[in-house]
Amino acid sequence: MLELADVLDARVRVEETARRTPLDYSHTFSDMTGAEVHLKLETFQRTGSFKIRGATNRIATLSEEEKSAGVVTASAGNHAQGVALAATKSGVDSKIVMPENAPISKIKATRSYGATVVLHGDDYDEAAEKAHELEAEEGRTYVHAFDDDMVMAGQGTIGLEILEDLPDLDTVVVPIGGGGLIAGVATAVKAQKPDARVVGVQAEGASSVAASLEKGEVHALDAVDTIADGIATRSVGERTFEVIDERVDEVVTVSDSEIAVAVTHLLERAKTLVEGAGAVPLAALLSGGIDYEDGETIVPILSGGNVDMNTLTTVIMRGLVETGRYVKIRTVLKDRPGALDDLLDVISGQQANIYGIQHDRTSRDIAMNAAEVELDLETRGTDHVAELLAALREEGFDVEVIA
Repeated sequence: MLELADVLDARVRVEETARRTPLDYSHTFSDMTGAEVHLKLETFQRTGSFKIRGATNRIATLSEEEKSAGVVTASAGNHAQGVALAATKSGVDSKIVMPENAPISKIKATRSYGATVVLHGDDYDEAAEKAHELEAEEGRTYVHAFDDDMVMAGQGTIGLEILEDLPDLDTVVVPIGGGGLIAGVATAVKAQKPDARVVGVQAEGASSVAASLEKGEVHALDAVDTIADGIATRSVGERTFEVIDERVDEVVTVSDSEIAVAVTHLLERAKTLVEGAGAVPLAALLSGGIDYEDGETIVPILSGGNVDMNTLTTVIMRGLVETGRYVKIRTVLKDRPGALDDLLDVISGQQANIYGIQHDRTSRDIAMNAAEVELDLETRGTDHVAELLAALREEGFDVEVIA
């Protein structure tokens, strides 16, 4: 099993390529939670994610013959970029298989670091099958995204940095996809501070760990569905599960809506762009998914910031809806002069801002003498939304919230 010595050796190999990232105390999230929250900002890492650490350590341990043959891997994006850059810096040819629906930004970035990109499959697991085919056909070394001791050891260097910067750490909160990050961090933290708590977080739509822990063996999901594409794996690895089972104290899940709220808060309050996978530790903390004492020193690892702009637009809108900053409503009006003005008077009286209006007389679901109206509104929070809806209903409008 992975040990502290492996992580210490990895630090020497990765220090010239990977950055030592900031550990930033957050007044905002400390006030919101009652804990002492320090954000580990792997969003500032080279390639925008922690993955460069494990990839660099693995490639550094290849034999000269393996380096000459090149490497291959599969990834939804962050590991792809890490392998591409680490291989290029070592003079090693790399070929990366990515799912066909991988974010365009991650595909372009991977190519820019010098890798050949092959698009295949609907998710990480199907991409991995193709990558193993290329491994056999071309004699390349497969650099696993997580289920490899040297990859785990490289990721564990984050744990070393956290304890050096914050010896009084109580709890570290870590995202889980395949498990490489949490296995490395748990190994580094538990070996040096056994009483520190290590909590893992998965997205509800990709939550294989709880079932695996219950069964005592790796349990694979049939499919995954989450906005957190960086942790959208059907299962953890065999080697990572062994470490998780022994060294991780608790594993919790968060919904996509909770992830969206965390991403939005990080943008607005911390001025930090974090992808869905990187935001799950903070999402668990903000949503009450983790139990903790007042004043507890907690470090959520924000593991990456590589998010597709189209995805980000959707995530932000979801976050605004969940926090009551945006609401979409539908109502039916009598089709007569002044009816729309009456509706808008109530809305303006409640100080809601109108983004857009759709007015439809032709819907089959309404009477011939009626008109259906949908409004996109900017609001100031959940209390404001409740007040607005109450005012509309008091004036006789039958209002349905549709977003």
